[in-house]
Amino acid sequence: MKTSKFTIAAILLVVMAIGCTSNESKKITVKGSDTMVILSQKWAEAFMKKNPKTTIQVTGGGSGVGIAALINGSTDIANASRPMKPSEIDQLKEKYQSSGLEIACAKDGLSVFLNKENPVAELTIDQLSGIFSGKITNWKEVGGNDEKIQLYGRESSSGTFEFFKEHVVKTDFSPACQTLPGTAAIVNAVKKDKYSIGYGGAAYAEGVKDCKIKVDAKSEGILPTAATIKDKTYPISRYLYMYLKSQPTGETKAFIDWILSPEGQKIIEEVGYYPLK
Repeated sequence: MKTSKFTIAAILLVVMAIGCTSNESKKITVKGSDTMVILSQKWAEAFMKKNPKTTIQVTGGGSGVGIAALINGSTDIANASRPMKPSEIDQLKEKYQSSGLEIACAKDGLSVFLNKENPVAELTIDQLSGIFSGKITNWKEVGGNDEKIQLYGRESSSGTFEFFKEHVVKTDFSPACQTLPGTAAIVNAVKKDKYSIGYGGAAYAEGVKDCKIKVDAKSEGILPTAATIKDKTYPISRYLYMYLKSQPTGETKAFIDWILSPEGQKIIEEVGYYPLK
């Protein structure tokens, strides 16, 4: 059988295409929770070192921003420090005919940050609610010095904001609460302001002191530690999540499987959060 020049050229093009595909870098995008940015970057670096043909791009912006990106199709994985809202799930269903996939990937304790020179060392959940809602405005009302309380918190797109509002404040935040774009910024502000208070992921508590949290006035104050977060005795504990539009395949599945493996979970402790098991 004779083979035309056109047939040979076509075969060569197919072979070249296959060769290009096999060498092509695979890209995974991860966006969302600022609480999870450092952890996700560590995961990405370790995975890319083992899988050099895979590129993983990690950006923050807040849980709400990540989930919005998942819905509009501009990210493969949305990181969130809170569960998806029913309205967000509805949007996902409407666009992709799927409720999405929720994967708990780590545990975290939300720290309440105090300046190291502040004599106050412990607060109840009710006192925290009063402070962040604006009902308590002076440290003397909770056993401290006669000084005005300066509040620092996260922006409303943050999953940390949502979680703290739902589980601690239980009402609207005080208009006097100064919002900052990340937990590191809150820690830095509290570090400089003796009579301030802030909140955020336990892994960020550097140069400040963790406040002991009491469930009520009769309870013992508990610090956020590996032990108290794992056994849930620390009152402000939560899961950290990854969300996808559907069941992962290919490199995305490989990346998530690796995150949930002992090797990936070990990195969680190195960063300052807590593994699932």
